[in-house]
Amino acid sequence: MKASMLNTKIERMSVKVGEAILSHSQDGYHPKMANQWGYVAGMALAAIDKLGDWTGDAKYHDFVKRHMDVFIQEDGSIRGYKLNDYNLDHINKGKNLFRLWRETGEAKYEAAARLLITQLVGQPRTSEGGFWHKKIYPFQMWLDGLYMSSPFMAEYAHTFQDNSWFDEVAHQLLLVERHTRNPQTGLLHHAWDETQEQRWCANGTGQSRHVWGRAMGWYAMALVDALEYFPIGHPKRGQLMGIFERMVNSVVRAQDQESGVWYQVMDCNGQQGNYLESSGSCMLTYAIAKGIRLHYLAEIDRSVVERAYEGILQRFVTEDEQGVHLHQICHGAGLGGRKYRDGSYAYYLSEAIVSDVLMGVAPLLLATLEMEQLRESCAE
Repeated sequence: MKASMLNTKIERMSVKVGEAILSHSQDGYHPKMANQWGYVAGMALAAIDKLGDWTGDAKYHDFVKRHMDVFIQEDGSIRGYKLNDYNLDHINKGKNLFRLWRETGEAKYEAAARLLITQLVGQPRTSEGGFWHKKIYPFQMWLDGLYMSSPFMAEYAHTFQDNSWFDEVAHQLLLVERHTRNPQTGLLHHAWDETQEQRWCANGTGQSRHVWGRAMGWYAMALVDALEYFPIGHPKRGQLMGIFERMVNSVVRAQDQESGVWYQVMDCNGQQGNYLESSGSCMLTYAIAKGIRLHYLAEIDRSVVERAYEGILQRFVTEDEQGVHLHQICHGAGLGGRKYRDGSYAYYLSEAIVSDVLMGVAPLLLATLEMEQLRESCAE
């Protein structure tokens, strides 16, 4: 497809996707964002905030504030949040606190951010200082958790001039990469168990058996979002950029050649039952496009994300009178737990495939915003 046709196709797509999200609101509140302090809602609100920046429309910022104020109490406590769970997922929604504090000066937002950082001070760790994903998952680091916590710590360090948290971000990102990276493919396995006790561990490595597409997306977004706040003079900034470049090259090699997007299980391309999955594809497209736009990626050609984004639109997105829809979303995947998830190939294919849930639509909005910004920056 010629560039001019492609640009026409995605004209104002970010607004269409944003409005598709807001269309589910009732009396000004989206039920999935106002019902609990959750990480998916946090990602969606962050995406809507970015849409407000991109369009200049304050209604999107107002939407974010209205939903955060459901949870943030005047003393900075957070309704429904339990620090003693030591769950990294609970950190993600806190990313929306920093802008609110800067713009309003209301002490409750700063107090809430400091409450969440207090959780991270006490977060249980592996012997090398890696955050457990949750208290209920002892000695386990999951790629998901790096997205939940690392950009939050980086923006906290930037906002409150506490540079020790940049050191923590670098430590977490580098440690999990070292323990989950497959040296043959360069891709990162979903998780790592230091004790190697879990049945989902591959023999002798502590790594989970497979490379889950959305987990790769979580980690790629964690890197690029955290780097945005890192001081140029930080001693680990270049190393973080280096592992980002190396990882993206591996992700590009795993890109489906026909469609330009990525499989649910990225180390099993083309195997029976594997399918092209939209949420991970959107996350990877977002991260790579942002990396190109911010000049973090030296040798990744823009055609990589052009192909990926066009593949997303062709394979996963439909439009009708109700608006934009996203399909082929893995509803959720994890490891261990009471209803034990063994991390096998069959397991990742057994999870439900759904449409229009925030887990996929929020990354679609993020990817679309980055593609629109990248194209505008390249046109200048």
